[in-house]
Amino acid sequence: MTAEVITIGDEILIGQIVDTNSAHIAKELDEIGISVLQITSISDDKQQILTSLQEASQRAQIVIITGGLGPTKDDVTKYTLCEYFSDQLVRDDNVLRHIEKLFSKYENSPLSQLNKEQAMVPSKAIVLHNEFGTAPGLWLERNNRVYVAMPGVPYEMRNLMEKQVIPALQKKFNRPFIYHKTILTKGLPESVIAEKLSDWEEALPSFLKFAYLPNLGTVRLRISGKSNDETELKREVERQSEKLYEILKGYVCVEQDEDEKIVVQINKILTAGKKSLSAAESCTGGALAAAFTTHPGASSCFKGGIVTYATSSKSEVLNVPEEIIEEYSVVSAEVAEKMAENARKMFQTDYALATTGNAGPTKGDSDAEVGTVFIGLATPEKVYSKKYFFGSNRDQVVESAVNKAYEMILREITNE
Repeated sequence: MTAEVITIGDEILIGQIVDTNSAHIAKELDEIGISVLQITSISDDKQQILTSLQEASQRAQIVIITGGLGPTKDDVTKYTLCEYFSDQLVRDDNVLRHIEKLFSKYENSPLSQLNKEQAMVPSKAIVLHNEFGTAPGLWLERNNRVYVAMPGVPYEMRNLMEKQVIPALQKKFNRPFIYHKTILTKGLPESVIAEKLSDWEEALPSFLKFAYLPNLGTVRLRISGKSNDETELKREVERQSEKLYEILKGYVCVEQDEDEKIVVQINKILTAGKKSLSAAESCTGGALAAAFTTHPGASSCFKGGIVTYATSSKSEVLNVPEEIIEEYSVVSAEVAEKMAENARKMFQTDYALATTGNAGPTKGDSDAEVGTVFIGLATPEKVYSKKYFFGSNRDQVVESAVNKAYEMILREITNE
């Protein structure tokens, strides 16, 4: 069972927005056993849409479209769908009533003719109710192919996928099982891991695939499989992962769900143990806290963070003694440890992380080389720090520091 995703909008092609819709759609389809063969982004152009629909129909059984369903002149998707399906637009009274209800509730302006025209839909389409917006979703079929068109507004699209598109696809098609297992490694570059796993990878069953997903400081390894026998598929993935663990003994950091990050694992472990975490940041500028609080449920264990970016704020707000800063420099193990220790006291948490370093491009208040970062960790029993050098690219330094900080706390709470 295969699908293709087409995202429509000039704003994607000029880099004005990032296309997150296709990633979400692909993930949702994968979870119900539908493989995405291709993702295409095209402009708001009738011929581009027609060509893409024709080409997608030759490759996939399901074609998912987002974008171009709004009220303005550049939104041409449903008009193009009418041409592609030799159809015409008709008014859907249910959609019109829904639009009128939304305007009466949320808008101060009267309903314009452009807004009313959003109730015009292809006559051959099954209308998918968009409870959060004025543009309905559309479901069309031809030659044993399903075509779904949804608005490009992410939260509208996601709601339609979850409540209408996915259930309809599950009902219509018999699908194989797709299963992924992702393992996070630390301490080895991708090339060395590939060399160690060469023989193991060569011997993998044909229905399993293996992928390397490198990031700054870590490499994720993903075993994927597709089969009509879910039990045997999962059993074989587990067998192969056990062999992988043995080969990479000492370098496996944690097992992940496909979309999980380290912070989610930390959250689960801390929450289960009724433990808490806080952060004191300098060179990472709040990125440490942001990486944690992005995920739902973070408040169950993450109690707070403080950004003491300027040297003076470390003393005045976080109570790092000035003599320590003067003696050892603001970018030092001693300052990182004191920041972590005082953050733990300030927020009354079991653990606290701290970062201080030179992210660049200039050295600031320290003579430490650009890219130097000290990460401190305070626990109920001890306070310690580690020194790292992450290169001269500012973004790389910050991202690497966040990754390493969470790797430190993960190792601490898992007793590795």
